Amino acid sequence: MATEGEPTDLVKVLHLLVLSFTWGMQVWVSFIGGFALVRQVTLHTFGLVQSKLFPVYFYCLLGSNFVSLAVFAVYHPRELLEWHESLQLLLFFVALILAGLNAQWFGPAATEVMFQMRAVEEEHGLGNQIGLSSQREAYAKLKEQDPKYKAYRSSFGRYHGLSSLCNLIGFLCTTTNLVFTALNLSTI
Repeated sequence: MATEGEPTDLVKVLHLLVLSFTWGMQVWVSFIGGFALVRQVTLHTFGLVQSKLFPVYFYCLLGSNFVSLAVFAVYHPRELLEWHESLQLLLFFVALILAGLNAQWFGPAATEVMFQMRAVEEEHGLGNQIGLSSQREAYAKLKEQDPKYKAYRSSFGRYHGLSSLCNLIGFLCTTTNLVFTALNLSTI
């Protein structure tokens, strides 16, 4: 229970609201919104929506993780930290770094490659179907026949995978911090 001055009730509420907002946004964007949308629109429309949504999402994560880290660090001086508070501070920092990587590097790179893939797919009449599995064979055939498309798919897979990994680790950091905060509400 390290404190160098007690936070006001407003600061406590702000900290909890920002942390809850971050967690809720991560749950919705990562696990619910995409699965609901991919079944309702064409693959290219889905990619376009994600290209507009993800930058906002990553920068919101970046901002909210920064606020959470700042508020926590101000009221928990390093010299007075208990083990779980040190862990929380580390998790806030990791979540901030990962959101920054997604906002500045992995997200834009995946989007750029996605638009390059989309151009090739449109040349071959693909991408206007709803859902992912309706023309798997046609995508596999295009990948075999077009080395440029194969390279785009490989790059997209790499950037999308790294972005997803950063997002998942960030979600686990936020979830852990939310659990620690809930278990220590009196010491926010």
